[in-house]
Amino acid sequence: MSKIKRLAGETLLYGLGSMLPRFLNFLLVRLHTDEHVFSPDDYGIITKLFAYAAVANVIFMFGMETAYFRFATRPGADERKIFNLAQTIVIGISLSLSIFFILLAQPIAEMMYLKGHINFLLWLIGLMFIDAAVAIPFARLRLQKKAKLFAVGKLINVFILIGLNIYFLKFAFDPAVGLGYVVLANLTANAFYILFFAKTLFAWRPRWDRYISSEMFTYAYPVMLTGLAGMTNEMFSRFTLEWWLPQNFYPGQTSNYALGIFGASYKFAVFMNLAIQAFRYAAEPFFFSNAADKNSPQLFARVNHYFVIVCCVFLLGVSINLDILKYFLGSEKYWEGLYVVPILLLAYLFLGVYYNMSIWFKLSDKTFYGTLITLAGAFITIGANYILIPKLGYLGSSWAALVCYFSMTVICYFLGQKYYPIPYGVGKSLAYILSTILLVYVVNYFHFQNIWRSVAFHGLIIGIYLLVIYALEKTAFRKPAT
Repeated sequence: MSKIKRLAGETLLYGLGSMLPRFLNFLLVRLHTDEHVFSPDDYGIITKLFAYAAVANVIFMFGMETAYFRFATRPGADERKIFNLAQTIVIGISLSLSIFFILLAQPIAEMMYLKGHINFLLWLIGLMFIDAAVAIPFARLRLQKKAKLFAVGKLINVFILIGLNIYFLKFAFDPAVGLGYVVLANLTANAFYILFFAKTLFAWRPRWDRYISSEMFTYAYPVMLTGLAGMTNEMFSRFTLEWWLPQNFYPGQTSNYALGIFGASYKFAVFMNLAIQAFRYAAEPFFFSNAADKNSPQLFARVNHYFVIVCCVFLLGVSINLDILKYFLGSEKYWEGLYVVPILLLAYLFLGVYYNMSIWFKLSDKTFYGTLITLAGAFITIGANYILIPKLGYLGSSWAALVCYFSMTVICYFLGQKYYPIPYGVGKSLAYILSTILLVYVVNYFHFQNIWRSVAFHGLIIGIYLLVIYALEKTAFRKPAT
């Protein structure tokens, strides 16, 4: 059990470095959705802008984080050399793409309905370049198990971001800049990373190894394609609501309005996504480091089982407390979309399980299977959105996300059992998930006018839920790591 406890401890530290900053960043939703700051239409444009950036970021980084972990943990590997090779590739790709986007900034700005605001796009390009430039240094901290330093960097960044948002939007607001302040604040806050990693970046020496660099490219490009297809799965609904939502589907409102409502509701799924991200930061180097252990399949199965349990706690905790969490939104206009949150949380839960199960093709160097699985997910996303959005609006986008991630998990599981068998407790995991969904449905049937009664009732439910989990798992908790 010691390995799992160590993984849990590292996940908590990465939680401080990723979950806490992004949760604090989530608090900005109240500021951004204030009716005196941004309207739902404006918030829809912000949502769309960062969706484009998220997709482009995957190409900028080119899957090199995973390639760095894989090659730096090989027996006899020179970690410093692998770091220099990976950083050289990332800087080369991201710099080339940044120059390309800058040269085409004018037509791209017009395509993104930012005519007259080309500076917004230039700020966004700078933001993406910095994200790429520090991706491998952050990966190195994870490999070296410097979770505390990782957390410090992320926390300072988010405090700068929050401070700048408050300053720009409350004290120095200029309508001519408007939503551009959100991009500028992110760019300025991320510029801090250049100082944070100054020693590492100055020590970096551009290198190219004809054999190893080619191998890293071969390993990484399917990971990049997988990430690109995965980001399409996650972000596609932001674009398709504008394309496929029938006119006047939401009476008197535009597609940007619907996107703004959906984008704000999507922010509540961040609770599950943050848990997944914190776990991934700790688990990816953990999986690679323990791959050579003869008992690693059993270890990985136990890790996934506990991961599902934790995600079920998040699913329950957020879904039954939306009547309180809704006050994080600055305007009541955004409340109308909160009914999609449990569906999105469940979708992210399956995405997290998929990330766990995907370790088989990373360890067996069959990363092209990840591309095929995620491309299948992308086709499912596109098809489901095309069918469901005209009928259900952004509710259809939510169901499309769930169908996509569930399908990817199922495909990944069966392929993994063929090429890299891991004895996952599928029955037990499904039992936890289904019973949690049922409990959410039952609890949300009860409504309280008094908010404190609601808090007490929901707290009691969560407490009982945790006690039941402990009763069911206490024997397994005491077992030594296999």
